[in-house]
Amino acid sequence: MILELLKRVKAFEREAHNILSVHETSISRVILIEDTYKRLDALSIRQDELIRQALKCIEHKLFRAAHVMAWAGFMDFLEEKISSDGFKKLKGVRRNWIINTVEELREKVPEYQLIEATKDLKLCTKNEMKGLIGLLNRRNECAHPSTYFPGLNESLGYVSEILQRIENIQPKTL
Repeated sequence: MILELLKRVKAFEREAHNILSVHETSISRVILIEDTYKRLDALSIRQDELIRQALKCIEHKLFRAAHVMAWAGFMDFLEEKISSDGFKKLKGVRRNWIINTVEELREKVPEYQLIEATKDLKLCTKNEMKGLIGLLNRRNECAHPSTYFPGLNESLGYVSEILQRIENIQPKTL
């Protein structure tokens, strides 16, 4: 009896989200982004968790925090990708960087410079690099005092774009 009641409550909740999700500003849109959650399968556990936290932030209307968490997931992905060959290729294009671990990379290299290096590493084109810099700038506006207050649409779009950038870089090798 209780199990049947729980099934009916879940069915009601799904249907309510279905109805509400057509409204542009409805938080129910977030509940139905199952496709976005499916896109996380190719990520590491840490990256998956960071992006899931971004989506949870959106669910709770913490839109600036969602940008910060999504960016953290992207940077973790990028740092792992760049370290995948033991930093050999990075050392070839940035000879003056003395990096031997991901932790050193995170501590010593500003994110902007790391994004610039992705072009020389052939992980992205010049235009893609500029797009990443734009994403970093938006993250910075959310992480530091500013007048930028993204809404639901901007936040969902930001997470989606982060995932698209990851999917574009993922198959490339150093």
